[in-house]
Amino acid sequence: MQPPPAYGSRTSTTRKVALGVSVLLHVLLAAYVLLRSDKIEKIPPPKKESAMVYIAPLKDKPQPKPQPKPTPKPKDTKVAKVKPPPAPSKRVVTKDVPRDKPKLETFTPPLVSKVPLPPPPAEDMSSMIEQRRKQREAQNPAPPAEESENDRAMRVARANIAGAQGRNSGSDREDSGGVFSIVNQTSFSAEVKFKGWNGNFKRNWLKQEKVELGNEPDIETAIIKKMIQLIRAEKPGDFVWESRRLGRNVNLSARVEDTAELMAFLRQEFFSEKRPGPGRR
Repeated sequence: MQPPPAYGSRTSTTRKVALGVSVLLHVLLAAYVLLRSDKIEKIPPPKKESAMVYIAPLKDKPQPKPQPKPTPKPKDTKVAKVKPPPAPSKRVVTKDVPRDKPKLETFTPPLVSKVPLPPPPAEDMSSMIEQRRKQREAQNPAPPAEESENDRAMRVARANIAGAQGRNSGSDREDSGGVFSIVNQTSFSAEVKFKGWNGNFKRNWLKQEKVELGNEPDIETAIIKKMIQLIRAEKPGDFVWESRRLGRNVNLSARVEDTAELMAFLRQEFFSEKRPGPGRR
């Protein structure tokens, strides 16, 4: 059985260890300083304090007397030479040259003979008046006189006699003309009658056609187209129309390319403001 440690033995061991560590640190620090001495900046020692020296003030130097300033010599004033004024220029007087006066053209009226011209002969005057009258009539044709009932009856009678003579003589009649008439006309329908000579049967004949409005704009247009259809059945080319409105014969064409002109003419013949009698072709 060991005896207990003496008082103060543990404390002495600790002190030894601390002392060894301290010595080791100092040795390391000294070695570091020696090894790093070339890199350590050395601070120069402070200078000695300078001794205070008392300097006596200097005596005031005598100020020099102010010398009078020399008066500057007056500069020589140069007299400016005045140039004499220029001589006045002579005034040049220009004379106005008169402009050329415009030449006035004189107009001499033609000499008029005071001797009166002889009057034209009476024959020349009458012929001149007649010529002017014919010109006026050609420009403004007089409306044809209306056919009286007696004249119409005589014309129909002569036509019938001529037709009978033609049939009795046995001659070949090529005329296929006739007369158009419109009856029972309303806004939606009408009847067109065509009475004339039939060249195929060598006799007079009457053809009556019923006309309906259909798709036409008015009944007059439908009637005119039906008339053109009947005309083309007999005369597909040129034909002569006996116009009661104009009082003369008119050459017309039933060709397809002339339909517009033929329709306009028939409209004037049958549906003008003043309707004449029936037309004949």
